[in-house]
Amino acid sequence: MENYANSYDNVSAGSTMEVDDRLSHLEQRVQLQEDELQLLKAELADALRRLGYCEELTQPGAGAGGRRPTVAPPTKSEGPLILFKWENMHNWWLTKYFFAPIQTAHGDKDHTFWRNVLWSDETKIELLAIVSIVMFGGKRGMLASRRNHPNCETRGWQHHDGYVRMFLRGRPVTMHMPDQKRDSYSLEHKGALPEHKLKLQWVYGYRGRDCRSNLYLLPTGEIVYFNASVVVLYNVEEQQQRHYLGHNDDVKCLGIHPDMVTIATGQVAGTSKDGKLLPPHVRVWDSVSLNTLHVIGMGVFDRAVTCVAFSKSVSNGGAHLCAVDDANDHILSVWNWQKEKQLADVKCSNDSVLAAAFHPMDANLIVTCGKSHLNLWTMDGNTLTKRQGLFEKNEKPKYVLCVAFAENGDTITGDSSGNIFVWAKGLFEDNHLLSGNRISQVVARAHEGGIFSLCVLKDGTLVSGGGKDRRMVLWDHDYNKQSEMEVPEAFGPVRAVTEGKQGELLVGTTKNTVLTGSFPETLNPIVQGHTDELWGLDIHPSMEQFVTCGQDKQVHLWDTNSHQPLWSKTIEDPGRCAGFHPSGAVLAVGTMTGRWLVLDADTRDLVFMHTDGNEIISNIKYSPDGNFLAVGSHDNFVYIYAVMENGKKYSRVGKCTGHSSFVTHLDWSVDSQYIVTNSGDYEILFCDMDLVRNVEWATSTCVLGFSVFGVWPDGADGTDINAVCRSHDSSLLASADDFGKVHLFSNPCSQPRAPSHTYGGHSSHVTNVAFLHDDSHLISTGGKDTSILQWVVA
Repeated sequence: MENYANSYDNVSAGSTMEVDDRLSHLEQRVQLQEDELQLLKAELADALRRLGYCEELTQPGAGAGGRRPTVAPPTKSEGPLILFKWENMHNWWLTKYFFAPIQTAHGDKDHTFWRNVLWSDETKIELLAIVSIVMFGGKRGMLASRRNHPNCETRGWQHHDGYVRMFLRGRPVTMHMPDQKRDSYSLEHKGALPEHKLKLQWVYGYRGRDCRSNLYLLPTGEIVYFNASVVVLYNVEEQQQRHYLGHNDDVKCLGIHPDMVTIATGQVAGTSKDGKLLPPHVRVWDSVSLNTLHVIGMGVFDRAVTCVAFSKSVSNGGAHLCAVDDANDHILSVWNWQKEKQLADVKCSNDSVLAAAFHPMDANLIVTCGKSHLNLWTMDGNTLTKRQGLFEKNEKPKYVLCVAFAENGDTITGDSSGNIFVWAKGLFEDNHLLSGNRISQVVARAHEGGIFSLCVLKDGTLVSGGGKDRRMVLWDHDYNKQSEMEVPEAFGPVRAVTEGKQGELLVGTTKNTVLTGSFPETLNPIVQGHTDELWGLDIHPSMEQFVTCGQDKQVHLWDTNSHQPLWSKTIEDPGRCAGFHPSGAVLAVGTMTGRWLVLDADTRDLVFMHTDGNEIISNIKYSPDGNFLAVGSHDNFVYIYAVMENGKKYSRVGKCTGHSSFVTHLDWSVDSQYIVTNSGDYEILFCDMDLVRNVEWATSTCVLGFSVFGVWPDGADGTDINAVCRSHDSSLLASADDFGKVHLFSNPCSQPRAPSHTYGGHSSHVTNVAFLHDDSHLISTGGKDTSILQWVVA
């Protein structure tokens, strides 16, 4: 049981900020060391290439007719591109610079094997240019502290004949412009804001993995919950969402006023784009107008507001608000929220506090529970006095996980041992209710494992929701079991339970799902989402669908109209990237382990699976004609596969080398002849840039290049922008930054500090953006917040 409680602690006890601070400090030190290693690797790679060039000058002719390609001396510079061309080419160049020796059936390493195979189908690769830039991976969310690194300042932009040079981390990045821009381009020109704007239409997912008591039904018929920094009001029958967007970082708690209109939500401390502290606070707002009424606790709370509740007594009318700060002392404070005035505060516990609630019969009585405690707080003036709950002959649980109140005023708790304890209401004294701190009734082992939520229904019966056993149990007024049902394993343990319409229940789970149903029927999902860091995103080429994959090993194919997954599939490894075949018949998924797989887009059946290396597959993309698949890896290579039978069969035809750091982004040219990539170092090697200067690219997802460099802000350190995407009509460019923001620019975005429309909603780094096939919507994904946001392009 102790082991189980410890694992529970990681799931539900809220953030342990002291540990996070230490981890953050260690991660910063590791990141600085990684940065230095990357620079050393880049210098070493450059030296090796120069040696290779010297060797090349002395090597006799080879290939057809004794000729070999004319190669200009490598020019050391910095920039974003690696370009490859598919065509007939010389054997010498092919074998020497692209294909690693292959182990043949005879046990020897032989280049001839590849040469003969590749000559037979006339599929060749010719290196035209190698251009790369450091996109230091590192741990996200530490960027503000990294800005103090001596190489993090921007030194401006330089315009030379035929190219623009910008600076990241103090090193130059060279971006060549098309010939048609040479005469007219000037850095002094000002970019224009795009004519279109974005409006948040839908938030996919629910935050149940580490939050509780965050799911309620409003009189409007909407259910209210939160995900990332957005509070969602969802009318299930009308399939409409409204959104409260007042928060600027993760929302962690939610409380409903007795008037059922006023809502309070609390958020964590954050860091702005400029490295400034975003203080934790509580926002009180109107659920009808979505207007903010009051902001509570700016500069008072330390780390995160993890519990918030209004007073419930008739005499008080909900005038008081209590909140718990997730600081070391877990301060409990009481506020007159309408005057934004703090009335009292007290150190609540050294350990985590999981719930706080006013007693429904006394506005001066607050019950808190958490690790190894149940505390009853009586407020007298500006003083809060504690009485501890006494477990006496009953075994003291590791955690008291949740609290509710019976119709008669009894306090009911559920704990990590699966017990339901009833605490008698006590007596009134001096107009205060002395709630009993002794157990009057026990339902022992009501659940196997912890009880994560309790809900008293309008008829006075009780519903309990289990963690380990995923059971929902209905208890009568005397706590006798009446009925039960089980949440399907795919949706995870129960996190929150509330009463819905017409006797139905609303159930939030730890796998970020909201379900609805009634005893003894089955529960059906109405909200689904990912549960771990999310990076993979791609759009269906012709339908209003998109695919996502995350480190939770889930692949979801979403319908943008119903906002539900058409199908979901669990894969063996954490997912990282995804890409549709141009036909839409199949989709490829890259994982964190070097494995990549191809799924049938209709049936989700596995079509093909292969492994390239043992590192992250960071990008996977089909060529526009559908004949090739490029697989970009953190092992510094791009693996090229011939695609046959409409995406059902694959044959590797090459491995593109040249990067001295991991591949981060790639695009194909319109004619499927060239690839451009971004990688994880600051190095460029040129052969002949003029041959590719005017290439037209089918997509624009590389974060560095002449047509996109305006998205980078002043002071950028190379990790500020995680993704970009060009609209299909080429008028817009969207970017995903590391500060929870989505930006919309005019395309091309080739002026420094280009103006943009900026949108919040995500609460951690935004990992990806993509326009639907008709440019009607934009989809964005969050990393740690695991959220998917759907924006209307208007």
